[in-house]
Amino acid sequence: MVRLSSKRSLAEKTAFDAVLVVIIGSMLARVINGSEAFFPTLGTGFVLVLLHRLFGVAAYYSHAFGFLVKGTPTVLVENGRLERKNMFWNHISKHDLEEDMRLDAKTEDLSKIRTARLERSGDISFIKTAQS
Repeated sequence: MVRLSSKRSLAEKTAFDAVLVVIIGSMLARVINGSEAFFPTLGTGFVLVLLHRLFGVAAYYSHAFGFLVKGTPTVLVENGRLERKNMFWNHISKHDLEEDMRLDAKTEDLSKIRTARLERSGDISFIKTAQS
């Protein structure tokens, strides 16, 4: 089942990937502790893995379907200015953003950030302003 699954699902790149891993883990735990039948549950796990791969292929070919399944990135900082509405809706505090700036962008100065986005994976990416 792991070989049939995509590497993406194990990396849990999106919430969709994480949910799949939790569901399959829960299903297989029932098989291990004997509360569910082995082969039907295993078969259901394979069906879920195949559906995940099918959704991945559909998202590759259809940008709109990709948005539906994987979500969209959200701008948190634009030209050194906080986009507070986007931060509020995504439950990202200024302190969360500052922590990621220190860890990933290696700066504490918000004015050095041209753009920060909350990516579909949940990570925050930073693009710094050009150095003059």
